[in-house]
Amino acid sequence: MPTERRTVLDVSALPSIAFGYRNVSWLGNVLYMTIEGTMFALLFATFFYLKTRSPHWPPSGFIPPTLGAGMLSACLFAISLGPAIWTKRRAFQQSRSSIQVGLALMAIIGSALIVVRGFEFASLNCRWTDNAYASCLWILLGIHTGHLITEWFETLVLLAISSTSHMHGIRFADAAVNSDYWYFVVLTAFAIQIVLYGTTRWL
Repeated sequence: MPTERRTVLDVSALPSIAFGYRNVSWLGNVLYMTIEGTMFALLFATFFYLKTRSPHWPPSGFIPPTLGAGMLSACLFAISLGPAIWTKRRAFQQSRSSIQVGLALMAIIGSALIVVRGFEFASLNCRWTDNAYASCLWILLGIHTGHLITEWFETLVLLAISSTSHMHGIRFADAAVNSDYWYFVVLTAFAIQIVLYGTTRWL
């Protein structure tokens, strides 16, 4: 009986970790952000459509959201970009201790943002049941809060993993992907705040 010949490919020289577009998790994250970004775009379109249906904006009997909590939130989001950028750069270097510092700072700022977000809801100066305008404000802020909490929890999980022996290889790429999603949360926060606090005053 003839012996079956098999071709074997030696892949031992290939890297065990990949960043950016070479990482499947990165691609999944990009697709997820694209879907969520489209959702926010549809919500913005709904907001501006409602504006064209009302002779006054905000509608009569309503005042724009109070600026205090929103401005504090914007400052915290801007500050949070520092640790996020730091963490991603150190992830490429596979520096475990540096990543721990970055993730810890992101988690602390994220905790503060979640608390401030509660005050933001209180400063909208409307209840979500009042009318379409009020519902749109609450939905915009509410859905983004879901993204914020999700990213905060993911950061805590990565921080916990970084304190164990499991922080190696692909986990460094996960830290970089986490920073990418943090950028998305920050950018969408800025866009929402422009809509909530800017257009209700100057458009």
